[in-house]
Amino acid sequence: MKKLLAVCICFGVAFTMTGCNLGNIVDRFISTGDAPAPDISTEKPRVYMDELSGRLQDFTGSQLTVKAEENIYVFDVSQATLECEDGMITGDEVSVIYEGQLTDTDTSTVKALKVVDEFHKKNRLKERTAHGQVQGLTANTITIKAKSGKTATYPITGTEQYYQNGIKAGDWVYLHFKGKFPDTNSDNPMVLNASHLKVLSISDIDPIVVPEPSPTPTPSEEIPQENTEKQLRAVIQDINMNTLQLLPDGSDTSVNLDLSAIPTYFKGGAAPGAYVNVIYTGELTEAEEGPLTLEGLTILAVTGDDPETLDDRHISSTVTGDILGTTANTVTIQTYDGAVVTCRTDNATDASTNGLGIGSSIRITFHPAASKESNIYTALRIDDAW
Repeated sequence: MKKLLAVCICFGVAFTMTGCNLGNIVDRFISTGDAPAPDISTEKPRVYMDELSGRLQDFTGSQLTVKAEENIYVFDVSQATLECEDGMITGDEVSVIYEGQLTDTDTSTVKALKVVDEFHKKNRLKERTAHGQVQGLTANTITIKAKSGKTATYPITGTEQYYQNGIKAGDWVYLHFKGKFPDTNSDNPMVLNASHLKVLSISDIDPIVVPEPSPTPTPSEEIPQENTEKQLRAVIQDINMNTLQLLPDGSDTSVNLDLSAIPTYFKGGAAPGAYVNVIYTGELTEAEEGPLTLEGLTILAVTGDDPETLDDRHISSTVTGDILGTTANTVTIQTYDGAVVTCRTDNATDASTNGLGIGSSIRITFHPAASKESNIYTALRIDDAW
């Protein structure tokens, strides 16, 4: 009995030393039951993500039209990133990755996140050739009329061009491009919509074979001074059919050069701001009472800079127009000569003062060599238009 009493006293002391009591023990046993249910009111709603694949039909700068299984979907892509290798080319197979759930063709209930190349592409874009007579030529467009009588105005910003025999209205040229024409205009089936194709090259010969520049004569070769080839460095200001407007280095007055019968090569396009070399013989002088002129010179050729040999600091090609729309990483403008041009803005310096608002006029410095295969150009700098 004494032993039992001693054991009970020790057991009581142990509880006292550990600070435990009967209530603590009960609570501990109860706490081993099921945990309380979480407060579901604080949980985030489930986000549904999906994608839709189809063929690109149109792109307006912030809206994308896709055709999938004979249905037409129009997505607001103003907050999406465009990540297609070839750009926004009509007929290309693309996928729109979106957040939310589609109801039939109603896209108002979803948020587009990305536009990417279709992973399971059935048909890669192939290079195609058009042959026709030139109706018009500007820095960003060329209009040609095929033998069938159908006419199309193609976007040619930064496009390689070589005219072995010069360029003028009525000349026949070959135009290589990627993409497919959308449905013909209902108002005029003889006019094709080429606004979202990618033009790779233009020339009056096919394939393009540009001759090597003439070697510099050695001192031993006796050539009359007036027949020695010289170069005039100048900046392109504009081009309208066969008239190239230039600003020669060191001059504050532009000159016009007729390209009708002069071999001309623009490897990076005829963008305003880009440099060219005018090869000539004769003596370049300023008029007694006027600016520099090209009168009395024999113009042998016009050759633009090769953008592939230039770094970003020395690129000066520009495109100017009014903003049609923007996405998370692009801006699309309508140029003053009628082209629709989209530029990637990820790494561009934005010095404009309008915040890239719709309708604002901007000038974009772009790198032609960075967009040889894509119709989304790489912007280097964005400024307000002059």
